[in-house]
Amino acid sequence: MNLLAFAQEIGGGEALDPAAAEGGFSMIGLLLEADIVVKFVLIVLFIASLWSWSVIIEKLFTVSSARKKARQFEDAFWTGRADDLDGRPGAGNSDPASRLFASISREWNDARRLGPTDNPNVLVDRAERSLRAGVDREVGRVSKGLGVLATIGSSSPFIGLFGTVWGIMNAFINIAEKQDTSLTNVAGPIAEALFATGLGLIAAIPAVIFYNKFTGDLNQFADRLDTFSQDLLVRLSRRATEPGS
Repeated sequence: MNLLAFAQEIGGGEALDPAAAEGGFSMIGLLLEADIVVKFVLIVLFIASLWSWSVIIEKLFTVSSARKKARQFEDAFWTGRADDLDGRPGAGNSDPASRLFASISREWNDARRLGPTDNPNVLVDRAERSLRAGVDREVGRVSKGLGVLATIGSSSPFIGLFGTVWGIMNAFINIAEKQDTSLTNVAGPIAEALFATGLGLIAAIPAVIFYNKFTGDLNQFADRLDTFSQDLLVRLSRRATEPGS
């Protein structure tokens, strides 16, 4: 038994217009005939989905590029003169690792301009604080926008659920007003309700998946920068305690 025959049977044998039914149950027909609240929910979820995908695409390039540049700079750094804090390559602002090295180089050059010190640990402590702040700054720069994915991933199912509840409520209101439990009377609001649930999941699932992925990538990125900064501190400490430094 097809849908039209079933609707005709429970509707008391009234004939249904196949063209009208097809238009009413099409996706566009549901959107056009939806309640204003359901329409608003669907628009919000659609915008949230587009927003999350724009953040996902941007982060795919940003995180990958930051990790690649950091790795390339480290490779270039450790294949050169590992104890030269005066003129290392990459002292500009092209990548996170070079910015970290630039900060510790400034500390070293400032200390040399001030002349020899009786307590090299002061220089090392100052450089350590600078590197720690630099690592936090670089991770924060790369992670910008992840809060959007977290918000969309956690809120979209509930927004869709609100649209579902509202649509089902409208279905029962239609039944009460028309005293008619036929499929044609309740199918529209119920379909709108289920569509709101589906769109909420469509917006939430990619946001949650990629939020977890980017969080793991950023943890690895932060660990890499931390390791590199600790290596820099070891080199700085060794230079600071050398005679004549």
